[in-house]
Amino acid sequence: MNSSVRVSGTLRILVLLGFLFLGGYATADPDFSDPRDPLEGFNRVMFSFNDLLDRAFVKPLAEGYSLIVPAPMDKGVTNFFNNLEDITSAINSLLQFKIAHAATNLTRVVVNTTVGIGGLFDVASHLDLQRHEEDFGQTLGTWGVASGPYLVLPVLGPSSGRDAIGVVVDWFTDPVTYVQDDTVRWSLRGLDLVETRASLLNASRVVDQAALDPYAFVRDVYLQRRRSVVYDGNPPSEEEEGF
Repeated sequence: MNSSVRVSGTLRILVLLGFLFLGGYATADPDFSDPRDPLEGFNRVMFSFNDLLDRAFVKPLAEGYSLIVPAPMDKGVTNFFNNLEDITSAINSLLQFKIAHAATNLTRVVVNTTVGIGGLFDVASHLDLQRHEEDFGQTLGTWGVASGPYLVLPVLGPSSGRDAIGVVVDWFTDPVTYVQDDTVRWSLRGLDLVETRASLLNASRVVDQAALDPYAFVRDVYLQRRRSVVYDGNPPSEEEEGF
């Protein structure tokens, strides 16, 4: 099967799931204990699946990456993918009418792509051009779209009905999506995944050691952080917001 067909099918599924959850038509678990997580039964199964996948494949790769890749090279990889993400952030800043943030992110892309040699060096930050991270899930939240129930996506992990739609839209604003060579495109996806996981090794150890219920811990941290970023660090009470 052609890879573009596989990707298209996956995206259609995510879109469908997102709209179902936002519309409130997903089947709820009658025994859920958190009103934000009516799909807890399904989510825990998916969380366990992702955890198994992580422990068997992703985490060992990340540990190997951290062991053999020198810190300066790792920083360059981080800068490269941050530079690509700044494009998505700029687009979503415009959609949220944050014109100054959009201009700063676009300027960052130009500076880091040229002077920073394809984004390997974060020259823009040294020029006091700070990153403003925005995604389409945040954009939907800014437009007043409710979060919808908490949702654990296969491989991608913590999300929500709203953020599942955001993942699909942001996929199409990611320059890597438009790399024509399949090998190069999926190699970049894989490198991004491993580098991101490597940056979270210490955090995952804290969760493993400190959390009595890792699933609930990850869920609560994710939902709290997403509320914060949607409201730029000043969220209303959950009673005022609803979901």
